[in-house]
Amino acid sequence: MGAFIAILLTIAVSLLITRVGTSALVHTGLSRPVARFQARSAFFGVGFTTSESEAVVNHPVRRRIILWLVLLGNAGIVTVLASVVLSARGGFTPVRVATLAGGLVALALLARSRMLERAIDAALRRWSDLPVRDYADLLHLSGDFAVAELEVETSDWLAENSLGELHLRDEGVVVLGITRLGGDWIGAPDGDTVLHAGDVLVVYGREDRVCELDNRRGGAAGETAHAAAVAEQQRLEAEEDARDAVAVT
Repeated sequence: MGAFIAILLTIAVSLLITRVGTSALVHTGLSRPVARFQARSAFFGVGFTTSESEAVVNHPVRRRIILWLVLLGNAGIVTVLASVVLSARGGFTPVRVATLAGGLVALALLARSRMLERAIDAALRRWSDLPVRDYADLLHLSGDFAVAELEVETSDWLAENSLGELHLRDEGVVVLGITRLGGDWIGAPDGDTVLHAGDVLVVYGREDRVCELDNRRGGAAGETAHAAAVAEQQRLEAEEDARDAVAVT
């Protein structure tokens, strides 16, 4: 009977480890279904070759989590095999089989418990520093979008204008923050924030638009470029709206 209890304990610990691994990966920015698949794949050593695995391997925190899951998974499998061998030596009596089946059902119900999931998430938030987000993945930077730093120069179209006057959002560009020349940081600046030479902007938008904005000079040419950028953004938004309408119908 002791060997059967060892099996149940091993499975329980395995479920707990994969749940903790799943929650840890979620805290780095993965969706829970993806995190669950990656955690189970690593723990049970089945391997995976999806594009999602690249997002894990290329992220230092996720890579460390997966490494621990692989190591703990190998140790767990060895323990289960040893327990099965020991159980087989004593024979599979009806009582032992019923005990094992009942234990497995209880563990299956525990594995689906949202309360356990919330408890693990709360523990990770309190005792770890895992919320290290992969912003490249969250902001979909693998496509046409980019986050970049733009340094404002005296001759730039941006210089000595407020964000409200520049209407950068009409071009599809969002200013996430500004580092002033003296080193002060302004997060999520509003429309009243005036840009000065020496400021470094952290912006998010289409890569080609960000590059053009970085090279845009002041004067009439800058205003013409801004108008063209706004028209281009409106065209892109109209195309996206048309695709959404087709998808809905």
